Amino acid sequence: MGVDVLTDIVILRPRQDVAAYAADPNHAPEWYVNIKSVRWMTPPPARVGSQVTFVAHFLGRTLEYTYEVVEFVPGHRVVMRTAEGPFPMETTYVWTSTEANSTRMTLRNRGEPTGFSKLFAPFMATAMRRANRKDLRRLKEILERNRP
Repeated sequence: MGVDVLTDIVILRPRQDVAAYAADPNHAPEWYVNIKSVRWMTPPPARVGSQVTFVAHFLGRTLEYTYEVVEFVPGHRVVMRTAEGPFPMETTYVWTSTEANSTRMTLRNRGEPTGFSKLFAPFMATAMRRANRKDLRRLKEILERNRP
């Protein structure tokens, strides 16, 4: 059983502003509840082929994983994948303009657990959904507080 978690939020900022902030891995520890630090494995900025290692705390464990950017359409979409560890993941960000100067950000995490992790997939999906909602609310709070 795979994990596929889709969450979204409307942020009262223009799409380009939301996308520029969220697509920059250096900002991840500011708005992701579980991400504690970021280390670039390739020179910034983010683009197809970039690799970034994240250190996170999730479900009581410290995890270190490296994502590779596999799709990058500035202001519209970013797709990152990791194939390492017991839980290969793909994370997708999509930004769409809504009403005047607002943006819908969609965050999708999906993966196929292997080995022992398969037993925890349903629990992980629930925990991931809860964390993603917190993350998007935090992102909204940061970006709306810093409105021009």
